[in-house]
Amino acid sequence: MIQVGDMKFIDFEETLDRDFGPVGTPRRDEFERNVDESVHAYKLGEAIRQARISQNLTQEQLGKKVGVQKAQISRLERGKSISLSNITRIFKAMGIPLTLEMGNIGKVALW
Repeated sequence: MIQVGDMKFIDFEETLDRDFGPVGTPRRDEFERNVDESVHAYKLGEAIRQARISQNLTQEQLGKKVGVQKAQISRLERGKSISLSNITRIFKAMGIPLTLEMGNIGKVALW
């Protein structure tokens, strides 16, 4: 905490500690996991959006290729409703190969 005149400024870590507990506590760990998942979902949604745009597709056109409404494409691009089945359907419809790195097993293609 920094005090400037009558005002007290609390840094972000202090705020997290106060609101979610110190690092390593169950509540804080859950919060950190949720943040990480949200960031990954956002990045994946952005990748879907960029791939759609690079193929000159509207959300409605991509939705028709996948068999979903435009609203579902919009949610996916915002990082909502992300699931492996949704990702697979979207990438497959756009002709984007998807492989997973599986450690000792190597790369595994989803299709």
